[in-house]
Amino acid sequence: MTHNIAILGASGYTGAELVRLIAGHSSMKITALGANSKAGQTMAEVFPHLRHLDLPALVTIDEIDFSGIDLCFCALPHKTSQEVIAALPPDLKVVDLSADFRLRDPAAYKKWYGNDHAALAQQEEAVYGLTEFYREEIASARLVAGTGCNAATGQFALRPLIAAGVIDLDEIIMDLKCAVSGAGRSLKENLLHAELSEGYHAYSVGGTHRHLGEFDQEFSKVAGRPVQVQFTPHLVPANRGILATCYVKGDAQAILDTLEKAYEAEPFIKVLPLGEAPSTRHIRGSNFCHIGVVRDRIEGRALVIAALDNLTKGSSGQALQNANLMLDIEETEGLMMAPLFP
Repeated sequence: MTHNIAILGASGYTGAELVRLIAGHSSMKITALGANSKAGQTMAEVFPHLRHLDLPALVTIDEIDFSGIDLCFCALPHKTSQEVIAALPPDLKVVDLSADFRLRDPAAYKKWYGNDHAALAQQEEAVYGLTEFYREEIASARLVAGTGCNAATGQFALRPLIAAGVIDLDEIIMDLKCAVSGAGRSLKENLLHAELSEGYHAYSVGGTHRHLGEFDQEFSKVAGRPVQVQFTPHLVPANRGILATCYVKGDAQAILDTLEKAYEAEPFIKVLPLGEAPSTRHIRGSNFCHIGVVRDRIEGRALVIAALDNLTKGSSGQALQNANLMLDIEETEGLMMAPLFP
């Protein structure tokens, strides 16, 4: 059976990544591509690397007939996404890649994103899209909220450890490096080559990054009590990838054993041998996440390091993984490609 797919926001990085992944999918066909700012153009004009594919032209969202669509990916900016999704047919399956439905508490959404939520009914039904931990709920969901790419990386590293109680919940520090594609495709002065290359810098410092809302929500839920982590993201002059180095208090071997047990049956999460650290160059362009555990020189402390591709496992690959579940397709379909190297 072939499922008809629509992608809204197809002219952005995550939209293009969805097209790349679905092109190798045996049970999905892209029948509509929405991109208001690029409407009337072809995908070959917007993304020449996709010119070999037979794709529909880009149109405005209002021009799309959703009656024959089985599932819609929404890769639009936050605030825009909630308004668009609220107007879609109520029985249409949707995977949202924005931040609009990640936070369950409307007050938390307003705190981190600065505006009142305009689609509260849809927010109530949304399922958080961290596939490995919400698999059953996602399979029966109509609306799935994809995680933030930073939030996914940190959760893969820490969530099983918090649940098992093998680390001190009050002493978690996360230092995260993120590639520039995580900032989106729109033109920004600070992302110009001359402004960004040959250096990197911390941003959203002092606990102001929006993905902290997800960490607070999910870690506290797992622990059964409030958990707050120290988190500083850094922008690095690379196209793809996230590397999260988490400093924790706990026994390294117990941490490794916990991660190995948690992920032993997971096709996309690979736990490395003790002492081995992952690299973004080893997961680039793939849906894999590599996690390493290293003993610190200070007794009773350890480093947990996770690497994933922000556009794939951190966003569009995760979205396709969730869509497979929602459409009763093998979860790994279209996602087992090997990483690109070098």
